Amino acid sequence: MKVAIVGAGWAGLAAAVRATRDGHRVVVHEATRQLGGRARSLALKLPEGGEALLDNGQHIMIGAYTETLALMREVGIVPAQVLHRLPLTLRFPDGRGLGLPDWPSPLDAAWGILTASGWSWRDKLSLLRHAAGWQLRRFQCDDRMTVRQLCRGLPRAVMRELVEPLCVAALNTSAERASAAVFLRVLRDGLFGPARNGWGASNLLIPRVDLGQVFPEQAAEWLQARGAELRLGSRVQTLRRHGGGWALDAEPFDAVLLACPAWEAERLVAASDAGARAWLTSTGALTHEGIATVYATGGPALPLPMLALDSGAGAPAQFVFDRAQLGGPSDVLAFVVSASEGDARTIEQQVIAQAASLGWQVQPIKTVVEKRATFACLPGLSRPPIEVAPGLLACGDYVDGPYPATIEGAVRSAIAAADRLRPTVRTAASAS
Repeated sequence: MKVAIVGAGWAGLAAAVRATRDGHRVVVHEATRQLGGRARSLALKLPEGGEALLDNGQHIMIGAYTETLALMREVGIVPAQVLHRLPLTLRFPDGRGLGLPDWPSPLDAAWGILTASGWSWRDKLSLLRHAAGWQLRRFQCDDRMTVRQLCRGLPRAVMRELVEPLCVAALNTSAERASAAVFLRVLRDGLFGPARNGWGASNLLIPRVDLGQVFPEQAAEWLQARGAELRLGSRVQTLRRHGGGWALDAEPFDAVLLACPAWEAERLVAASDAGARAWLTSTGALTHEGIATVYATGGPALPLPMLALDSGAGAPAQFVFDRAQLGGPSDVLAFVVSASEGDARTIEQQVIAQAASLGWQVQPIKTVVEKRATFACLPGLSRPPIEVAPGLLACGDYVDGPYPATIEGAVRSAIAAADRLRPTVRTAASAS
């Protein structure tokens, strides 16, 4: 089949790799001239001169990202060479917080909870009781429940120093609004999942190179070596039915995979003759959350590559990363504001003040705001399905699936969409 993929982010490239491997002739359309979508490299000018390749936002993965890690290996990347592995650690600058040992699950979680710094024995036992209850219920709950409701009765310290940072990091939605059902799935697979390839499911995997080298650039080379075509700077204007397939800007294809952002896919489908009223309704009903990353110099060398921060009104950053420990330039910190609100200037000023409250006198280099970084992962959310119409599919972190808007969610949806092309191949083979 001749297959068009619209978008060269992680979902689009994952779909292209899968479809190419399955023998399809793939053409990838990317509106910009850069690969990676919302997880891409970014060149920043440093105060002392020169440039550094950082990212459009500080990203993090976990060991439970099985499909993402397998895809990286398929295109020739060795994950251990591009990712810094760290057992799940949520330490604050003053030493408070949780640090799991490098042990098998669930022993690592139990020991990490029992030895957490800054929590009373009552705090620890309460968390263990709640965790045992979630396990007994097979990590399932009422789909209408929020994370705050799920954790009712947990001590304030546990909520502030574990649940809320985990929730906003994984779902990019505050505990007051986030879906408890999705949060429990993340805990099940991420905190209590089995080890694979020597890495625990809960291990933090932080890029030690720019995001382009983590997957997109190598994926592009792999695709081109196998005959796939990548058209950068090619924004698709029209989508129309064409015989038994589809046409993009009058070019015919047997099938089309929309791997662009939800609003771009909505634009193309709404202006086409696809119908798909229900799909458009569910896509249009999505609301989005922002993520901001403030890159700054002048701060201290951190004791770990990543620290959690006390966040709240006027102190928006939940995490800070020491880029020198992650293969980046020295004296550069990345402050991450998940579920961010406000403009870049306001966020930047608030983060500088937040750092000053810790005794860190930092100077901003660049503040990057992705205003629609993820969808808001709300209770009872009905996400659009993969199939838009026959031969027209959608993939990305926003389509229906078990995970929130993460790289793993995007990759899994892409693989599922590409796999739906397989029956056509088998039918054609049988006919021949």
